[in-house]
Parts: sequence; structure tokens; C-alpha cells
Amino acid sequence: MDTSIIIGDILLIFALSSLVLFIFHRMRLPSIVGFLITGVLAGPHGLSLIGIVEEVEMMAEIGVVLLLFTIGIEFSLKNLSRIKRLFFVGGSLQVLLTIGYVTLIAEIFGLSTAKSLFIGFVISLSSTAIVIKLLQDRGEIDSPHGQTSLGILLFQDFAIVPMMLLTPVLAGSQDTVFQSLLLVIIEGVGIILLVVILAKWIVPYMLHQVAKTRSKELFILSVVVICLAIAYLTSSMGLSLALGAFLAGLIISESEYSHEALEKINPFKDLFASLFFISIGMLLDLGFLLNHLMLVLAVTFGILVAKSMLAGFSTIMMGLPMRTAILAGFSLSQVGEFSFILSHAGFLYGLITQTEYQFLLAGSIITMTLTPFMMIIAPSFATLVSHLPISERLITGGKLARLDEQVRIKDHLVIIGFGINGRHLAKVASGVGIPYVIIETNPETVRVERAKGEPIFFGDATRINVLKEAGVEEARIVVIATSDPIATRRITSLARKLNAKIHIIVRIRYLQEVEELTELGANEVISEEFEASMEIFARVLYKYLVPRDEVEKYIAEVRRGNYEMLRSLHGKTLSIPDLEVHLSDFEMDAFRIEETSSVVGKTLQEVNLRRRYGITVLAIIRDSEAIPNPGGNVQLLEGDTIIALGRHDELFRLSNLVGGNEDHRESLNIKEFD
Repeated sequence: MDTSIIIGDILLIFALSSLVLFIFHRMRLPSIVGFLITGVLAGPHGLSLIGIVEEVEMMAEIGVVLLLFTIGIEFSLKNLSRIKRLFFVGGSLQVLLTIGYVTLIAEIFGLSTAKSLFIGFVISLSSTAIVIKLLQDRGEIDSPHGQTSLGILLFQDFAIVPMMLLTPVLAGSQDTVFQSLLLVIIEGVGIILLVVILAKWIVPYMLHQVAKTRSKELFILSVVVICLAIAYLTSSMGLSLALGAFLAGLIISESEYSHEALEKINPFKDLFASLFFISIGMLLDLGFLLNHLMLVLAVTFGILVAKSMLAGFSTIMMGLPMRTAILAGFSLSQVGEFSFILSHAGFLYGLITQTEYQFLLAGSIITMTLTPFMMIIAPSFATLVSHLPISERLITGGKLARLDEQVRIKDHLVIIGFGINGRHLAKVASGVGIPYVIIETNPETVRVERAKGEPIFFGDATRINVLKEAGVEEARIVVIATSDPIATRRITSLARKLNAKIHIIVRIRYLQEVEELTELGANEVISEEFEASMEIFARVLYKYLVPRDEVEKYIAEVRRGNYEMLRSLHGKTLSIPDLEVHLSDFEMDAFRIEETSSVVGKTLQEVNLRRRYGITVLAIIRDSEAIPNPGGNVQLLEGDTIIALGRHDELFRLSNLVGGNEDHRESLNIKEFD
């Protein structure tokens, strides 16, 4: 074999894929779809640019081994604990319902039970690589539908093991089915024992001994040896190399060296995995597609609709809202990369014909290509469905917990989302006596927290009746701390429409979302991305012994510069917080008057804060009622909160005065003005 021909083919593949990926990047489409299109164009059924397809497929086989190896490492059984219900309940429901539905439809069209069941296996799987990449790019991986999709995808990745084991059984004759099933059970138990023994004792010990040498070359070689050895072992048992690679990754994921192994293998994985997806595209017969275009499109449409509905139904069965179900269902509507491996195995075993294989291949590639567009239209479709005359129980995923009439509150805080931010805020609000209500979409969280006495209610806050039930119309502040950026925008808009005076604080991930949320009515938008950079900035300055007041001044200036440049006033009148921009030397703060303070019982004229400290009292909060621009005859009482404007050092002295920490001389000075 002429080596130059192979190198020329590889050069052509990567050059063409670079061009396609550049175009896809401009169109903001995932790279995996670009690789598939590259394969279709370069393959023997496209422009026939590749002369030696077999060699490319051999490298693609290495690519899929490394791809599944890295997926196995990232799978990590330890991380399943936080989404175990989504994994076990949601994943099993989605897979079993899809297999059952597809099997029934296939049998109606005259296919055998074994073949129908196998096609159900193939179609039940979705693309972990595409969906997780898109969720990460959209900042939705931690959203309710993102976590739901992740749990179901992980279950599908694990379900490939019994599916691969059952494939030769389904291809066997009827008289050997019982023996084959018994062999599958024995192989399955053997594989589980092998994984447990290797993951718990052998592999961690081996990697520890290798790591002690501090040799990077030895470490990466050891990781590759483990991967290929287990892949070869499963292959010798009549299973696939890909399955062995996945199990090898799963074994290493349980060791403390999993992150290091993933880092070392990733560059090779990205290179060879691209060849895998390109080779899949090469398998698509464009002539077959054009000759059976309408039927292929009908099959593709059926897959998209069926998988979206079944995944959505599985989500609803877990008690999650309709919106989460639609978003998760649309995300999982495609046929995934594991399906290519499974369908190829079925073709080799003679379980499906060449025509059926091409139908599955064409449908799979088209659904994967359409996935980004499905995820784009999902929020609009979810909003449309929410306005239909559908049962409230179905829309919210369960009966909305209602506030009792006797405990209805006003002028309170509404917390939307009970994650880390929501929990901390609720704890602080409870500690200082601020009345609050929580809206959460996770039914299990609601059940647990209500048992603890938290005023938490189950519901989808993108629905106006849920916000009304939480009393947004009479609330003072609403804090939106969800991980769904699309839902965040809708909640912000609805809250502003319900209450023109409410103060809306929104937590977001990325800085570029600030402007749109401000236009929708948010008063304050806190970017995790930006605030994290500010924290790093402050800690660096502290380490260089920059005084704290200077650090705070720098942070205030940077924060104003970065947030304000992203929002416009749109004709709004100047508010009190806006004064900080124009009075950069001044600060505004709130101080509670303690029982031991010498100002208790005195009027503002008697205390004379402006003359003594250069401080202006803007307002006094008393029993949740504001006294704006108070006159000199207003008496200061214990528990009052003073809103004051002044310089940093002046406000520091005021905090000591009202807190009862002033020295004797300060206390006497007050009497001089009596």
C-alpha cells in the first residue's frame, strides 16, 4: 500500500473538514455535524474524493475507541448521586418506552420481533456528544432540562452494554435463544465483576505506582495499555472494541487519576473522533437517500416526533413541569453516535439488511444535523404550549402548592430557584426576619424543604399564575436564581408586568446577557462570570498588600464600568443607586440603631449628623415603612434603619455611633448640641 496515498487522503479529509467547520462556526452549528457533512461530501457516495476508504475506517475505529474511552472516564459513577433519580427513573423510562413504541410500530409494518426490538435499541439512544456540547455552549447544562437530559443520556450510555450483549442473541436462531440469553447473563455478571475488581483494587494501584515515577510518557502509555487491553478482552469475548473502551474509561473514572488521564488522552481523542464522525458520513449513500427521499424524511420526522414526545413524557412522569419536559424532549430527539456502532454491529450479524441499515443511517445523520435547530425552537414551542387550555396539573408537573389565606404576606421577597444562591439567600432572609416565598421546579426539593418548614412552592415561574400565587404583585423584591437563561428572561418580563414597582435582581452566568435583561425590566443583573473575575482581582491585590479601601474603590470603578456600559437608561429618571456613578467619592449605606446607642430617643436635629460627620440622612426605615428625606424633628428609635450618604470614613464613624460602639468622648459631643 502506497503510504503517500493514505497521507494524501488524510490531508484532503482534514483540509475539507477545516473549511466546513469554519463555515459551521460562523453559523454557530456544532462541529460534529460539520464532520458528518464532510464525510458525506468526501465519501464514495458523494464527491468520491477519498481513494482508500478502508484505511480511513480503520483510523475511525481507533477514534471511536478513544471517544468511548473518554466518555467512560467522564461518566464517573460518583457523579451519579446528585442526578440518580433522573438517571434511574427518567433514563429507564425513556429507553424502555422508546424501545416498546418502535418495536410495536416496526411489527405493524411486518418486521420480525427480533429485528423490531433491535431497531428499538438503535433509535432509543441519543447523542451524548452533541447534546452536552450544545447545552454547555448555551449555558444550560445546570438548568432543569439540562440536568434531566444529562441524566437520561448517561443512562443511555450505560444501556449500550446490555444492548451490545443482546445483539448476537437477537441475531441467533430460535432454538439457541435460551442458551444465548444464559450466556449473556454470565458475560454480563463477569463484566460487572471485572469492572468492580479492576476499578476498586487493580487499576488504582497500577496508576499509583506509575504516577510515583513522575514520567508523563509512562503514564500516558499505561492509560492507553489499560484502554486497549480491556477493549481487546471484550473483543475476544465476541463483543465490540468500543464497549471495552467504554468500560476501561469507566474503570479509570473511579480512580484519583481520572482527570490526569482525561487530559492526556483528549488531544488524541479529538483528532481520531473527528475521523469517526467523518467515516459515518462516508457510509451514507446519497443515491439511496435521493431515491428514497420522501420515505427517509418520513422516517426522520417520525423519529424526531416520537423521541421528543417519549422523552418529554418520561420527564413529566418524574413530576417535572411541562416546559422542562418539552426542552428535554427536543434535546433528546436525535439518534446518537452509539447507535451507529450498534446498527453496524447488527448489520454485521445479519440482523438488519443493507437497505434497513441505510434507512437507519440516513435517519440518524439527519436527526443529528437538525438537533441544534430543535433546541433553538424548543423554548418558543414550550411557551406556546403553556398558553394552551391544558390541565394546570399537567403544565406544572403536579398540583401547585398554594399559600394559605391566613398566611398571605405582602412587601416580601420572592426567591425563584432553590439552588446554592437561593438557599443562602433564604437562610439570611430568615435570620434577619425578612418574609419570603420560594418557587422551585424540583418536586423532591419542594417536598423535603416544606417538611423543614420552608415557605417553598412547586411551580413553573414562567407561568403568570405561579408568580401571582407567590404574591409577586405585592412583593418588594424578586430574586431570579435559575440556571435556565431563556426562562430567566421570561420570568423577568412577567414580574415587571405584574408589578411595576418591584425590584428585580437576576443572577446570570455570562456578562453579555445583562443588556437584554435590563431592557426586560431587571433592576440589577449579577453575572457569575464577572463577579468571579472581580473576586480574583481583589484577592490578587490583597496579596500585594494594597489597602482594602483602595481595593474596594477599584472594584467599584471596574464594576460600574463593565455593567453600565452594557445597559442604557432608555429615558428612565435618575434613581438613588445611580447617584453612586456621579458621586464617586461618596458611598451610601444602611445602619441599624442598636439599643445601646446614645442616639436612641434623640431627634436628627439634636444628633446633627451633617455638621458633626458630614453625613446626609436620605431616609429612615421604621417597621418596614420608609420615612424619605426626614426632617430635623424626626426622633430616632431603637431598631430604626438609617439610609445615609457620605464618605467611607464618615460612614464608619456613624456605624460605631448607631451601633453603640462610640467612645465616651463621642457620646459627650452629642450633648453639646442638645
